[in-house]
Amino acid sequence: MRYGLTAILLASVLGALIYNYGAIRLGFGPSSPPVPAAHSPLMTNFPSAEALRNFLKTNSATQGPFSLYGPADVRIFASSDAVTTSGAPLQAKAESVQHSVTNVQVAGVDEADTAKVDDNGYMYVMSNDTVYILKAYPPETAAVLAKLKFADMYPIGIFVSNDRLTVFGSQYSFSPIYRLQMYPYDVAEIKTFVRVYDTNSKTSPVLIKDLALAGSYFSSRMIGDYIYFVTSKPAYVVNNLLFLPEITMNGKVTEIDPTEISYFNGTEQYYQYTTFVAMNAQNVTEAPVYLTVMMGAASTMYVSQDNMYVTFHDNGYYWSGYGNTTICRVHLRAKNMTVEAKGSVLGQERNQFSMDEYGSYFRIQTSGWTTNVYVLDMNLTTVGKLEDLAPGENFHSARFMGDRGYLVTFKKTDPLFVIDLSNATSPRVLGELKIPGYSDYLHPYDETHLIGVGKNTVEASEGDFAWYQGIKISLFDVSNVTNPIEMANYVIGDRGSDTPVLYDHKAFLFDRSKNLLAIPVMVAKIDPYQYPGPVPSWAYGTPVWQGAYVFDVSLYHDFVLEGRVTHLDSGADINDQACWVKRSLYVENTLYTISDRTVKMNSLEDLAQINQVPLS
Repeated sequence: MRYGLTAILLASVLGALIYNYGAIRLGFGPSSPPVPAAHSPLMTNFPSAEALRNFLKTNSATQGPFSLYGPADVRIFASSDAVTTSGAPLQAKAESVQHSVTNVQVAGVDEADTAKVDDNGYMYVMSNDTVYILKAYPPETAAVLAKLKFADMYPIGIFVSNDRLTVFGSQYSFSPIYRLQMYPYDVAEIKTFVRVYDTNSKTSPVLIKDLALAGSYFSSRMIGDYIYFVTSKPAYVVNNLLFLPEITMNGKVTEIDPTEISYFNGTEQYYQYTTFVAMNAQNVTEAPVYLTVMMGAASTMYVSQDNMYVTFHDNGYYWSGYGNTTICRVHLRAKNMTVEAKGSVLGQERNQFSMDEYGSYFRIQTSGWTTNVYVLDMNLTTVGKLEDLAPGENFHSARFMGDRGYLVTFKKTDPLFVIDLSNATSPRVLGELKIPGYSDYLHPYDETHLIGVGKNTVEASEGDFAWYQGIKISLFDVSNVTNPIEMANYVIGDRGSDTPVLYDHKAFLFDRSKNLLAIPVMVAKIDPYQYPGPVPSWAYGTPVWQGAYVFDVSLYHDFVLEGRVTHLDSGADINDQACWVKRSLYVENTLYTISDRTVKMNSLEDLAQINQVPLS
């Protein structure tokens, strides 16, 4: 979750979320304090606080309103984690089990999520302000072993590796009311917390590293033993005062010195302190390394095995197709991080799947009035481009696979473009498929087939557009690049149906070896008796069901619905979102569906229910 000015609205409810708990066992070792990364010759560092202050006054086009963003006059509320256990006996280590992993963009680059499974069949589930550790396998004896409850904090995502659990989240504090031109405002300060636990004992996790940074959580990845994460904090001057980012480790606060802050020359509409952190999650004694760059507001992050790419926008004339996206490349090598390149392209990217690194090139899809594809070298200099695709159409999804790119735009039908990127200096369209509907998410089935998840559509008779309808899952054959085809599709529900896969790829579970596809779905249905004649295309359905749709999918038959799993009991309120399935995982031959209230286990053979574990 990304936070901005709307965080101030939490002031009215924060008090209700304050709890008192006993102290957690701390396992802090002789860890070293955070250290700054080496200076990059590509960037300039400020020689003093006065130089930073003058730069912001001169070069930041927006200063006034953002002073209301923070920082607060009060410190973060004192808080602690409460660790409770189920009283279950300690479990001997299980043998390694086959299990699903988080659906990530790049192999070997893990992404934080709300649910993870380790190789021994233990499950880690984030629900509201609590992280649960479960003995998940075998399913017949599944049980909660421990709970980590975060007082006055809001967990965002977790990583799990080698008996280490890392939890990311946000904290808020609020100042007394400021008055600006007679108008009162509550000022919110946001901090990102990172806590690493030793989970060798699943019933008694031990906190071994406690890190907090001033600013909002932006994104994170894990490569090997190292977790890389990014935070953003507004950069501004109020009453001639600078409010610099801080790092708190194991209770000790360090303010990042202005001479450690790098910047690119230029003028931005709005500056942020973007802090990159490299942290060894396995070696608690190794000092985290931080790199703070003052740049425009961070927009999207893509990470390969070797590089982190962060984009920001110039606000330009986006709706005229002339806004620019600036890309910053940070090279990663264990704890070492170096800003190595900066480049710019026309238009704006949609999400992380709009970007990709392949060989010694970086590819990015952007859109304004048209859709564009740019190929850049490692200096982020454009070496090839394909512009003016699908003018006037909305861009919906992208996927890069080797020397091919696949793009989906939409206005009345869904053009799936196949892009040849084998010649970096001359990308070109190889083929195009136009069908009803569109895909908001594209996933590789294999090297020549794609699964798309989006919406079905019906062309409007009264204008140059189409009405979206139910959820549409498609299987595309792109083996003939000049003539891609839709092999199969499956439509779920009527207009108003929804799935988080449209905006969160981690909700998508696919395993080709098991022919398994599972997605969470809210199904809406239209009552035709409400309309005297044919049901109009614009009519919305009423929510009637929520849960996981489970499919058998292969190249030899259409999508076969194996069954559905819901956490809503008969007669339950469909609007009770605590019972909405948000993730699906598997361990061996058992499907686990997860809501904020329950973990349910069903056989992958026939979806018969095996067990369920309640979450408080």
